[in-house]
Amino acid sequence: MMRWWWAGAFGAFKKRRASSRARAAAEAPQNNVALVVGSTGIVGAALLDILPLRDTPGGPWKVYALSRRPLPPWSAPLPPDVFHHHLDLADAAAVADTLAPLTDVTHLFYVAWDPRPTHGEGREANGAMLRNVLSALVPNCPGLLHVCLQTGRKHYVDPFEPLTHVPLALRPYSEDLPRLDYPDLEDVLLDGLASNNRVTWSVHRPTTIFGFSPRSARNVLASLCVYAAICGKEGLVLRWPGSRVAWEGFSDASDAELVAEHALWAAMEPNGKNEPFNCSNGDLFKWQQLWPILANQFGVAWTGYEGEDQRFMLEEAMAGKEGVWAEIVNDNGLVETELNDITNWFCVDAMVNVERENIDTMNKSKEYGFFGFRNTLRSFNTWINKMKVDKIVP
Repeated sequence: MMRWWWAGAFGAFKKRRASSRARAAAEAPQNNVALVVGSTGIVGAALLDILPLRDTPGGPWKVYALSRRPLPPWSAPLPPDVFHHHLDLADAAAVADTLAPLTDVTHLFYVAWDPRPTHGEGREANGAMLRNVLSALVPNCPGLLHVCLQTGRKHYVDPFEPLTHVPLALRPYSEDLPRLDYPDLEDVLLDGLASNNRVTWSVHRPTTIFGFSPRSARNVLASLCVYAAICGKEGLVLRWPGSRVAWEGFSDASDAELVAEHALWAAMEPNGKNEPFNCSNGDLFKWQQLWPILANQFGVAWTGYEGEDQRFMLEEAMAGKEGVWAEIVNDNGLVETELNDITNWFCVDAMVNVERENIDTMNKSKEYGFFGFRNTLRSFNTWINKMKVDKIVP
């Protein structure tokens, strides 16, 4: 597959460096050092795959990777220039101690998220985590150039706790919609960089992310694969659990690698500085297109939307299935995982039970020079295959 940066995402960027001085600078060895916070999540894992490559813009990068837990058993060996640390970002002292030696960081990619029961609790906890990282990193790294912050569509509407600040008539959501009525991570970011004129920033707002990391609390694809595998084990039909709107209406998604590429583009491209951006694949899909793909991957029969009276919650349907999953793992020689470690039924239930279409626009990114995209149907299939190859699902 042609790499995204040769396909046009960096085309305008390279053309602007046509002078001899710029060419010499482009050919000189790079000294870019990334700190990836949330490195075992979906996008964090994609960044660890992309940054060390020699054909990555600004690369190959030296990478410091931070996560709350040690590397999972399915992780591939880290390249020589990737150094992993695990710590609790809520512990300000531990964050300061860990980051103190990392004085050569030039770019921060903050893609961590700690899920909490309510939107308010999530804002408070995650705001504190980001604040701890910025407080320790910004004054400690004289060469820090840029901070990429990943947030999400909760800027417009939170499916876990619906907000009403964005009128439905304004869909698809664009970045020029009014700011939120309450503080969020973007405010923490701007406050943390307020006294530093040399560090630029970008905010990236993906929608439902399709990617690999089964450890991610919001990896809906891993949960759907487990649901399909359990249906196959028990000889059940793969039933659609959600709403008619989600089944028949338009949805969009964000490929994890595309989100990582989008962040890297903003870190390297002058037009990507000090701006918020939506980040989706650039196409639309319907769940009625993806459901047969999921069923086919696991060799099960399927049914689509069957009426409001047939809707059900996966969180309830999958309760008590720990033993079934253990049998699937054992029978298929999979990586040892616990059902609750690689699934989040609440997250899937929220996604498939939406009562309105929620889509965004990528026009701003295109206007600013990012032309990366993904075919969502292929992305969905590819990441399922990835989880199979790595023995996460059968």
